[in-house]
Amino acid sequence: MRIQLISFIFALFTLFTFSRLLFIAWQYQRVQQAKGLWPILKGGLRIDLNQIATYASVPALLMPWLENNTLFLAITAVWFTFWWLLSAFMEIATPQFITEYDTRPNRLFVEYLKHPKEVFGMLWRGYKGMLAAGLLLFACMATMANYLFFNFAPAPLGPVWLRIIESFSYALVSFLCIRGTLKKRPINPSTVAFAGDGLVNSLALNSIYSLLYAIYAMKYEMSAEAVYGKMPAETINRLVCESAGIKPGMDAGTIATLHQQIASNHSGSPKNIVIIVEESLGAQYVQTLGGNCLTPNLDRLYQEGWGFLQAYATGTRSVRGLEALSAGFPPTITQSVFKLPNAQTGFFTIAEALGQQYNYHSRFLYGGEAHFDNMKGFFLGNGFKEVIDGPLFKDPQFKGTWGYSDEDMFNQLDRLLQEDIGSNQPTLTLAFSVSNHSPWEYPAGRIHPQDEPASVENTVRYADHALGQFFETAKTRDYWQDTVFLVVADHDSRVFGAELIPLKHFHIPALILGAGITPRLDERIISQIDLPVTLLSLAGVSCIHPMIGQDLTKQNPNRAMMQYDNRYGYLKADQLLVLDPHKQATQFTYQAPDIFQPSLLDEALEKEALAHAIWPFSVYRDKSYKAFTANPAKQEIDIKNHPSLVG
Repeated sequence: MRIQLISFIFALFTLFTFSRLLFIAWQYQRVQQAKGLWPILKGGLRIDLNQIATYASVPALLMPWLENNTLFLAITAVWFTFWWLLSAFMEIATPQFITEYDTRPNRLFVEYLKHPKEVFGMLWRGYKGMLAAGLLLFACMATMANYLFFNFAPAPLGPVWLRIIESFSYALVSFLCIRGTLKKRPINPSTVAFAGDGLVNSLALNSIYSLLYAIYAMKYEMSAEAVYGKMPAETINRLVCESAGIKPGMDAGTIATLHQQIASNHSGSPKNIVIIVEESLGAQYVQTLGGNCLTPNLDRLYQEGWGFLQAYATGTRSVRGLEALSAGFPPTITQSVFKLPNAQTGFFTIAEALGQQYNYHSRFLYGGEAHFDNMKGFFLGNGFKEVIDGPLFKDPQFKGTWGYSDEDMFNQLDRLLQEDIGSNQPTLTLAFSVSNHSPWEYPAGRIHPQDEPASVENTVRYADHALGQFFETAKTRDYWQDTVFLVVADHDSRVFGAELIPLKHFHIPALILGAGITPRLDERIISQIDLPVTLLSLAGVSCIHPMIGQDLTKQNPNRAMMQYDNRYGYLKADQLLVLDPHKQATQFTYQAPDIFQPSLLDEALEKEALAHAIWPFSVYRDKSYKAFTANPAKQEIDIKNHPSLVG
């Protein structure tokens, strides 16, 4: 038994240490910039002792009393093997996760495991070599487990007094290692964090700890107040309303931000609205936005429509972008509202408001399977009348791991918009592309690929090709005259960097097109949450809603907000305010693309940022982010009786 215990402790410690050293060597430039070699090693030792003690403490406490029992020894061998293989698996999986998300495995790892078909399809098609190497290495670890933990023999028990002392000693050592400190709070990831580079901080962890802590923290992550600080509800609502230019309306007690938005377009009948969400299309690929020249069609469209040069995504996942664009909902430290139980019905979306107030028919169009990330459930529960995903496509031509190609999606969109012609019912269509996603699959013969065909650069070229082809067709259709189009990315393909908030990777393209749109390049800082509000105005819809985004035809927000793992960023003009869990806020003067200079903390800006970080969850919790339910005729009466609704 003692040999089992020693083997387990030594093997796990060796695994964690060797893996960490390899990651340090791989990311040495960033480690060196953060002066982090010693802090990583010291912090890693504390985290590793925590994990080893957690798994070994119970067998160690029982060992002096049961080491003569063969069944106990067998159960212990299985227990050690389980944690050894799980820890080994997580370390093996970490390099690819770091490549994609610039951190050790966290809750995203768990979320993707909820969709094994798509994930394993992606791995099989795009990463066969890496998958094979990982499986071979894992098989070696499994073979080692047999030699390390199953070569045991019962041993005679010692005197009772010695067993008591031994158990007490193991309990004391385990307690100290697991708690990791004698201070008030036990060890957690922030205890060993020392740098502004999130990846470097994560290297001090081991991947099984990083994953388990993220799962554990899910029960706390719902409340931003618990991690960023508290603020009275009245102050939160006042600051959020002031920032949005909103006068609280008649339902201020339940829907604090409810207000009437008066459309700037008074052309008559409401226009159709089409929101095209481009998967993973960051500004880094768009020449007009200072990126590489990979999107000539989008660059040309920027000269033909209302193009935003400083638009920022609210997060790093598709559902973050979708919640901002469909519901005008700001980012939170918790999961997207697409997955939260209280948002599955009765939660505000522009589809709900347009359906109630203007009889719009709203639909979601997606080339993959809409059950992914609970998109289908959220949309159908909140105002969208129709979800058309890949299995419902008519005559598609190319299917990849994540779904049908962008061309197939745009063909469906064109067909649907043509079918709408002649209808007396306006439509809202939210169309989400899928091609620009690992493992980078697209139809042959559409582009001239450079270097490795299956690359993000070539898939961006294909996505741009499909987008340009669609708009060339759309301009010849009758629906062009009566439709406002928005082309916007959900997020960048990868968000990473040594900064607390890597702003250049939140920078995305956003472009409004249509027959009545005056071409111009707009240099104002905007957020994804401003876009649905602006679309309502351009479509000629004077709508009652609780959204805090600003109508860009009238207002000048000059601010953006984003959630980056557990950090919250609030950018206003050239000042970036960063909220970090259980820490003092930090402020930087920002100069694009990636120059950050520390600056003095502006207390007013800190309060404004904190209010925006807390507000989204508070209205979710209170179920107060909802549509106004009166009919249009009643609304006119309500507005007249309550001038404060007009904002």
